[in-house]
Amino acid sequence: MLHLTKVAVGCADVIELAARHAERFKTEGRAYCLTRYMPKRGDELVGGSLFWIIKHTLIARQAILGLEMVETAQGSKCAFILETRPVPVLATPRRAHQGWRYLAGDDAPRDLASADGDLSAVPPAMMRELQSLWLV
Repeated sequence: MLHLTKVAVGCADVIELAARHAERFKTEGRAYCLTRYMPKRGDELVGGSLFWIIKHTLIARQAILGLEMVETAQGSKCAFILETRPVPVLATPRRAHQGWRYLAGDDAPRDLASADGDLSAVPPAMMRELQSLWLV
């Protein structure tokens, strides 16, 4: 499975990212993210996820439901149609970049609420400490 990484520009945390997409869903009927170009491997991305980078860390993902070209005031753009709610993932350091980058399925971080145990209730500071000790 193929995924993407993208910086959540202007978002301080997952809560703000979720609020942004919930507002789009409420006003426009769907959650989406715009980018300038259609990915060459777009067919492989449907069913994968868009992983969000916040403060140099992969922190959440949203399933990619589809891709389509849309017309905006700035011209033609590619819209990644996404699930409405971001799913928190095991925080993974990642450098910020412009645009998006492909992420192989094997390299994708697991969800905090996964089959290995639900880590979503662990406070962020404690999670960082556990990760620095290689316990999570």
